[in-house]
Amino acid sequence: MSEINLTISDIDFLELYGENNAYLNIIRSASPNISITARGNNLKLVGEKKETQKLKAKFEIMVRMLKEKHELTGQIVEDLLNDNNPFEHKLSAADKNNMTIVHGKKGTPIKAKTVNQKKLVMASESNDIVFAVGPAGTGKTYTAVALAVRALKNRVVKKIILTRPAVEAGENLGFLPGDLKDKVDPFLRPLYDALYDMLPADKIEHFIGNRTIEIAPLAFMRGRTLNDAFIILDEAQNCTGMQIKMFLTRLGPSAKCIITGDLSQIDLPRSVTSGLKMAINVLDGVKGISLIRLSAEDVVRHRLVKEIIIAYDKADQERQIRQEQKKLDRQKKSEEDGAEKSESIRDV
Repeated sequence: MSEINLTISDIDFLELYGENNAYLNIIRSASPNISITARGNNLKLVGEKKETQKLKAKFEIMVRMLKEKHELTGQIVEDLLNDNNPFEHKLSAADKNNMTIVHGKKGTPIKAKTVNQKKLVMASESNDIVFAVGPAGTGKTYTAVALAVRALKNRVVKKIILTRPAVEAGENLGFLPGDLKDKVDPFLRPLYDALYDMLPADKIEHFIGNRTIEIAPLAFMRGRTLNDAFIILDEAQNCTGMQIKMFLTRLGPSAKCIITGDLSQIDLPRSVTSGLKMAINVLDGVKGISLIRLSAEDVVRHRLVKEIIIAYDKADQERQIRQEQKKLDRQKKSEEDGAEKSESIRDV
């Protein structure tokens, strides 16, 4: 049995529930196994975990539609309950072409700039776990942090948790000066950089001080239950299978999560399989989990970054072809040696 409590803010909750609770009654009729209690702007869902999580996602879509001034009707609610997400069709052309996720410092709009970044935003709306996989410079982490900041600002979650596996990419963290925090802070710097683009420095320091925002190595997540939080696991290609499983099983009933990684930059020992690669295969087809693949076409850094990624991808493909050819040559030679040995035995 799972209980989820949602606080509706920044909208008229009467618009969400419908006149005389018309929309709420449609939802109750379609969800007989879930107890739905609405008191003002507080909404409580009680029922089997998968069903309450699914209904929570639908309420979140309805809330976002109202916040972005889209019309909510009984037909839209019914479509949503039938797993036909009407939100995509209600976005204006301007929204689709230039989707603003959140406004950063001084009101600067932070937007999803590419097709796959927009897919990542939409996937996060309707799924509690999203894998965002792609090369460097495609905005995976930045878009994920923007979504987390928006969720915090809109009070969809109570905290943001940003984490990375502490795997050394050719450097030894142990030789860095200072205590543990001093050693790992530079390693987590990309997460800090994204936050400082979106929130004033004093607010970030306040949020870190009262643990509204947590930034920590993945090992610090062990044994915890992460609830009412937007969690980002960054550089997940450097997690082992057990680390990914440990992380995913930390999620509480009111958590949302984005896992980012670049499978072309794995810093694990050769003998260790990337947990990100394993999780993508194992969790394929699980409802509520989405996979977004970004490519060189989504690169938003220097124009040469795209060309660099394409060049490395081409080199990797050529190397794989050579390795496959060597494997085939060895197999052929082994078969020929075996045939010669059999012939020699027959001659004897």
